[in-house]
Amino acid sequence: MGEKRKSEEEPELQEPEKISRQEDQTCACADSTQLDYNYVLKGYVADRQGEREDMQDAHVLMDDFLKYVPEVHKSIVRLALYAVFDGHGGARASRFACQHLHNNLRDRFPKGNIKHVEKEIKKIFIEAFKKTDDDFLKEAARNKPSWKDGTTAVVVLAINDTLYIANLGDSKVTNVDFTATARGKLAKFETTPRLCRRCEPVQ
Repeated sequence: MGEKRKSEEEPELQEPEKISRQEDQTCACADSTQLDYNYVLKGYVADRQGEREDMQDAHVLMDDFLKYVPEVHKSIVRLALYAVFDGHGGARASRFACQHLHNNLRDRFPKGNIKHVEKEIKKIFIEAFKKTDDDFLKEAARNKPSWKDGTTAVVVLAINDTLYIANLGDSKVTNVDFTATARGKLAKFETTPRLCRRCEPVQ
């Protein structure tokens, strides 16, 4: 996005004016014992600044993205969103993506059931990435001299028990199994940079 400083600002979580579930959904999210998850998601982050004067990278950790998406179908019982932005040439592009990309994904999230969402997921990733990129380029062009900052982006969107991963640039996602038997062994997948990848449900 645009053209590798850590943002001191947390992502701006813009809640929709009205967040509702379809009436036939009996609040499955109210009691975690009602949910049929194969795994639990909890985000953590660690970073280290290199030789540059400031941190140019940014991240988003949203273990409960579901509460920010309006009118979700009852077949979708969990949404989580994680993203890393590897900035270059300044921190403004990575900060902008950190603050806006998840909102652009939310605004385009399909209204249908899980089968419909699976069909539309690649499209919403493409549209959200393009919207974020276009908006940043407009902002960069308004400044004199124009900004030359850029960023990579890698996003993991968990829908129920399936992970969807989108990349721009050379950032990637690695799945590591930390069970007692695996002891940090590389697990089912390691993404290579491409726009959208659907991973099989993690058991």
